[in-house]
Amino acid sequence: MSTLSAEDMARMIRMGWEDRTTFEAIQAQFNFTENEFVRFMRRQLNVSDFSRWRRRAHEQGQLKHEKKRGFKVTRFKCSRQSVDGITKGWK
Repeated sequence: MSTLSAEDMARMIRMGWEDRTTFEAIQAQFNFTENEFVRFMRRQLNVSDFSRWRRRAHEQGQLKHEKKRGFKVTRFKCSRQSVDGITKGWK
């Protein structure tokens, strides 16, 4: 794993919580495998938040893996996301 800026780490955490963002998309953008990403989230989140995130990612597993999804994603980012990559309304 390479060194990441604070902005990149915050972006990765947001992507981890988003149901629409797959582990494959995270790997394409940040070169983290699923296992590396889980380790990253474990280090960045407190114990209860990590447990909640892991349970959610497991229960929503069909959304976090492209091959398990029942639909095809046709765009790389959310329609609410501006050109510079900042999600509208996110502070």
